[in-house]
Amino acid sequence: MTNPIYIDQKEILKYYKKPDEHTHKGIQGHALIIGGSYGKIGAVSLSSKACLKTGCGLVSVFIPKCGYTILQTAIPEVMVLTDIQDAIISEITFDVVPQAIGIGPGLGQAVETQNALYQFLKMNKVPIVIDADALNIISKNKKLLALLQPKTIITPHPKELQRLIGKWDSEDEKMSKAVSFSKQYQIIIVMKGAPTRIIDGETVYQNTTGNAALATAGTGDVLTGMISSLLAQSYEPISSAILAVYLHGLTADIALPETGYQSFIASDVIANIGKAFLSLEKLE
Repeated sequence: MTNPIYIDQKEILKYYKKPDEHTHKGIQGHALIIGGSYGKIGAVSLSSKACLKTGCGLVSVFIPKCGYTILQTAIPEVMVLTDIQDAIISEITFDVVPQAIGIGPGLGQAVETQNALYQFLKMNKVPIVIDADALNIISKNKKLLALLQPKTIITPHPKELQRLIGKWDSEDEKMSKAVSFSKQYQIIIVMKGAPTRIIDGETVYQNTTGNAALATAGTGDVLTGMISSLLAQSYEPISSAILAVYLHGLTADIALPETGYQSFIASDVIANIGKAFLSLEKLE
């Protein structure tokens, strides 16, 4: 395996663009987060809030009807579009024009949802981040991989990765399988773990931020929102993945002295995104 490029303080500044002080919401990008099902609307709440906090000008969500009041109440800054169904997503249709889409948090794997994902991927031309149940649906229907645009970003945790690329017996085998998979489908893999690695064909990046506090429910949904946000702000896909993973880990490093490992939750990632960005400004 080729040696990874370590994403540390020095390396990250190659990717980070300072915001223009004359910017307005119309040029800060519009992201759409698609997901949620009955009992799992929290995942979309986390994802969309993280998307806003990472600098996106406008964030919309597409969710089942049961999540409408929850989202409008929990995150008033987010615009809400709903499916015709109450508890699941059955048909993905929207009249907004996003620059990036994050799909999968809390989505569930109902048969109608699987079909909706297939129809959506067939038509979609917008840069996307695919996570959680959207990845699990693709694992069950591998033909969907052929529908992905080049440089689509997927963000599997170890179990989701295994469903996609098959079992491995060693770290080396896992990496070589992941590299082959990335090359075959021309996709960027954010391999969540300790450490998180980002695979873009033969090139492997290894993140240097983060700690065990991140091993808690919802942090992956937050990461999906962060990557989607940067994509919508016209960062290149690989830069969006690298920068989001670095900042995501950094929030846990910043918060740890106050929260300790045990009481850090996914909302603490979101609460510390601002501080993570400020620490980048100090490096320059």
